[in-house]
Amino acid sequence: MNKGQRLAVIIDAAKELLKRGSWCGETHLQKAIFILQELTEADTGFEFILYKHGPFSFELRDAITELAADGLIEYVVRNPDYGPTLLPTSDSVVFLQRFPKTLSRYSEQIGFVADQLNDMGVSDLERLTTAVFVVKRLDQLKEADRAREITRLKPHISMSDANEAVGDAEKLIAKANSLLRSN
Repeated sequence: MNKGQRLAVIIDAAKELLKRGSWCGETHLQKAIFILQELTEADTGFEFILYKHGPFSFELRDAITELAADGLIEYVVRNPDYGPTLLPTSDSVVFLQRFPKTLSRYSEQIGFVADQLNDMGVSDLERLTTAVFVVKRLDQLKEADRAREITRLKPHISMSDANEAVGDAEKLIAKANSLLRSN
């Protein structure tokens, strides 16, 4: 996927998250692109590490900044108690018209991710995506050890929340696998 295609996927993901009631801040977009890449085989090419609030890509953060600098998304403060929402601008509509094949190719996967994450808050996204990270990347761990690993990595997540997150992650992975098999 080239740079323009990657940017188009980010804009489209933001659009779809917003349609489904997401706050669509940077954290939401980070987690959505992580799930898109990790579970639906969308080759966005971003490298994710486990960071403060779960999987994070510095490259993706730079791409989001570039989109804002180019006037393709804007930061809108809807509530001063929360971070800004990332809104695609009218210029992004014209930009997206340059990538019909990319948007068509990833439309179902982006819709799937937006449906799954829809109106989740930042804490829920952190737990879920950290669990997906652990389940997918540390698959040698026994099921019982996955939640313990999450609490080791993220001490502020309780063991019961970590267990629930592992279950939710496994369900999400199964749904994504079904989506991939149907395509």
